[in-house]
Amino acid sequence: MFDQSTDTGKKVAARLRRELVIWLTSVGGDGTPFPTPVWFLWEDPTFLIYTQPGSLKLRNLAGNDRTALNLNSDEWGGSVVVFHGEAHPAPGEPAATLNPAYIAKYRQAIADINMTPESFDGDFSTAIRFTPTHVRIEE
Repeated sequence: MFDQSTDTGKKVAARLRRELVIWLTSVGGDGTPFPTPVWFLWEDPTFLIYTQPGSLKLRNLAGNDRTALNLNSDEWGGSVVVFHGEAHPAPGEPAATLNPAYIAKYRQAIADINMTPESFDGDFSTAIRFTPTHVRIEE
């Protein structure tokens, strides 16, 4: 999706491994975009997101799977990384507690919101798989 051998590609890959939040923008039935911050795991080239069953993002995806993911920009509007693609519920994915990379990334964040990995599994039990088709990178 992007060339990880370049300096820019290395920076983007490092951000995808390090950053805790990415913005998922789904589209409602009336065409309104709904950007939502989500936790994610980059599993090159796709992304894994866990959400609550019945969430607005799942309802939006049922009507339109075309979505975007973007990292936060820097304070001057630079360091832009936007992925365009498709997102689908992924019922075959293991629960978060059975995904060692996800738990390693978010164990402290889960504790910070007064949850355990097991209670997180209970509340955020639906996986979404995002597959990018295009990326826009602006330094």
